[in-house]
Amino acid sequence: MRDATRRAVVWEALRALLAERTAATGRDTLDIVDAGGGTGGFAVPLATLGHAVTVVDPTPDSLAALERRAAETGVGVKGLQGDAADLGDLLEPGSADLVLCHSVLEYVEDPAGALGAVGGILRPGGVVSVLAANSVAAAVHRSLAGHFDEARRVLSDPAGRWGDRDPTPRRFSRETLGALLAGAGFTVGEVHGVRIFADLVPGMLAEGDPEGLVALERAAATHPVLRDVATQIHVIAYRQ
Repeated sequence: MRDATRRAVVWEALRALLAERTAATGRDTLDIVDAGGGTGGFAVPLATLGHAVTVVDPTPDSLAALERRAAETGVGVKGLQGDAADLGDLLEPGSADLVLCHSVLEYVEDPAGALGAVGGILRPGGVVSVLAANSVAAAVHRSLAGHFDEARRVLSDPAGRWGDRDPTPRRFSRETLGALLAGAGFTVGEVHGVRIFADLVPGMLAEGDPEGLVALERAAATHPVLRDVATQIHVIAYRQ
């Protein structure tokens, strides 16, 4: 339930985007690529909606779990082993209507190169859905845990890291993520804050009223201040 609450804003944005792209293309079935899609948390539900989904992930175990999950759900999802930077080698240029790039840019060696590869497989007018860790939120969370020095370091570190033991190689602000996308040739559209309150509210309270928490997350997702302190930033961007 907690994971569903945390993903609600992203799913709502994706459903609206799917409706937009099917209307724009005149096709009910879209070609979707989930870069770093792992075990299919997004890919399998998208396939159940009737779309052709390909997952590109570097981990064989994740791809095996994806295959089992898809089979249990009764849908077909294609799995390919590789990194986001390999998209151009694995897929035809201009073959995708939508690419998901969720929790990927934090970990790849070259985020700009990965986005360039994403742009290469998108059709003209194609869209990328980017979900990335927010450096501002990391400072808030470290301070709430009593690690004030680490919180201060997040704010001054170019990669948004709190120290050498930080497991996340890099984080982004809304501005830095937007600049990265623009540099890769994308036009930034909607920006949402994801997990604004869900990671701050105690579990007991969240489980007591999950619908209320989801409604709060939706209301805050595009708030000009609150979205910038969300755990993750979700950006919809269009290939120019």
